[in-house]
Amino acid sequence: MRYAFVAKHHPLFSVRAMCRCLRIHPRVFYAWLKNPSCKRARDDARQTELIRKAWRESGKVYGYRKLHDDLLDQGESCCPNRVARLARLAGIRAQIGYKRRPGIYGGKPSVVVDNALNRQFDVEAPDRVWVIDITYIRTHEGFAYLAVVIDLYSRRVVGWSMQSRQTTVVVLQALLMALWRRKPKNRVLIHSDQGSQFTSMDWTSFLKAHNLEHSMSRRGNCHDNALVESFFNLLKRERIRRRTYKTRAEARQDVFSYIEIFYNPKRKHVRNGMPSPVEFERQQKMRTEGV
Repeated sequence: MRYAFVAKHHPLFSVRAMCRCLRIHPRVFYAWLKNPSCKRARDDARQTELIRKAWRESGKVYGYRKLHDDLLDQGESCCPNRVARLARLAGIRAQIGYKRRPGIYGGKPSVVVDNALNRQFDVEAPDRVWVIDITYIRTHEGFAYLAVVIDLYSRRVVGWSMQSRQTTVVVLQALLMALWRRKPKNRVLIHSDQGSQFTSMDWTSFLKAHNLEHSMSRRGNCHDNALVESFFNLLKRERIRRRTYKTRAEARQDVFSYIEIFYNPKRKHVRNGMPSPVEFERQQKMRTEGV
């Protein structure tokens, strides 16, 4: 349809200008002009639709690398550069992040609990190191505060909780969910920042009661807990900043959808070699058991 339009109007307008407006590569158009049913043009059209479908299923957040991996999963033979070209011509773009405000990020070493993690984010087994933090979500009812617990092994969200107040309760509920789900057999290292929730007596008592070891970031240094900050960045740019929530219940439902239906079981993770956190754990378990 687009190729026919360009062919019909090329006496009036520049071919390159029309191709640019219609997101068609001029070389593909000229190939079509010589043979309207050429294999190259048909493959471009077919794979463009597959790319567009994969992009929509990702919530319109995937870039060409993950889209290329999706096409490989479907048995398609193509290179990343081809996927990048087709995605660009189709107007498909990844959801990129936001610039960080300039400033000084650092501080003196923690005097509350030592930084036992020390930015060692690569872990060789599940349920060895969990990271936890809190962020906020705007709604018409007011702020909703979300706490998440992430296993560094697979980057899987193993526990989360959302409350209307930023108290110790919200982080304890998230950690309790993680313990209930994972039931770790060995002692787990819990890494957090120096927020008041993580220095309270209730938090300290809970960790002792469940044989959990505590680690803290240096004061004012978000890079010591970079992985959970990265997850919050993903959550906000791929979902929260693209929505408007009337109530906290609506925000909670959307967060549930992102974490439990998309991020954990489906979202490709570069650190895992592209499998999602759930799929990565499944593959590693099968490999360990020799299946």
